[in-house]
Amino acid sequence: MKLERINSIKKYLIEHETASLDKLCEVFNVSKNTIRRDVAELESLNIVKKVYGGVTLNRKEETIPFQQRKEQNVSAKTEIGRLASELIQEGDIIFIDSGSTTVALIPFLKYKENVTVVTHSLSAINEVSKLQNLTLISTGGFHQRKTNSFAGISTIEFLKNLNISKAFMATTGVSIEKGVTNTTYLEAEIKKTLIEISETIILMSDKSKFEKSSFMRYCDLDQINYFISDEEPPQSFLDYFKQHSIICKYPE
Repeated sequence: MKLERINSIKKYLIEHETASLDKLCEVFNVSKNTIRRDVAELESLNIVKKVYGGVTLNRKEETIPFQQRKEQNVSAKTEIGRLASELIQEGDIIFIDSGSTTVALIPFLKYKENVTVVTHSLSAINEVSKLQNLTLISTGGFHQRKTNSFAGISTIEFLKNLNISKAFMATTGVSIEKGVTNTTYLEAEIKKTLIEISETIILMSDKSKFEKSSFMRYCDLDQINYFISDEEPPQSFLDYFKQHSIICKYPE
């Protein structure tokens, strides 16, 4: 009961970002002492921080706006997109994540047949809609300007009803020790859901993300099936991939 309530408080704050203690008491129908204990537990996990009269999400990092990220490492992302497209087969239902690297996959889909694309990325929606050979499904949700994506609790609930063949995932940092990470709560929750529902997880990461980590871990590195990059990863990564049967693709 307590764990369910704490998870519900977490989801509430992800959607609303801030809340007074009185509001949380009202929403969850518990005493202020109970809410204080729940908030203290969330605070110990670095998920929230206390402010005067309430709590707010603990944002340790600012997300770089999508357009700025899109203009970085363009040639590397194009090569990663090309390599990723080679994994798509007829009949696949794929998910394209909201990262700027994953969007680079789309131009290489123009000759793919009987492929359904599910996405919450506005950029991906715009690009996929131009290709008449693809079926497009949008998850819906509230538009998040910095990630240029639609997100919300409703987005997560929608995804839980789908069967995804292959999920093409982005990251702001990838580390053997700290896993695959992201800067924002809501995006991380969406990514966690994709890890659960997808048959195959394909991580697309350029070399600038190697051995780096961000605030929110959305999966351990051994939960992915493919790692695609623009150059050969460090030997420690190659050894890890071999140990965990992860296929690594990069330009030869």
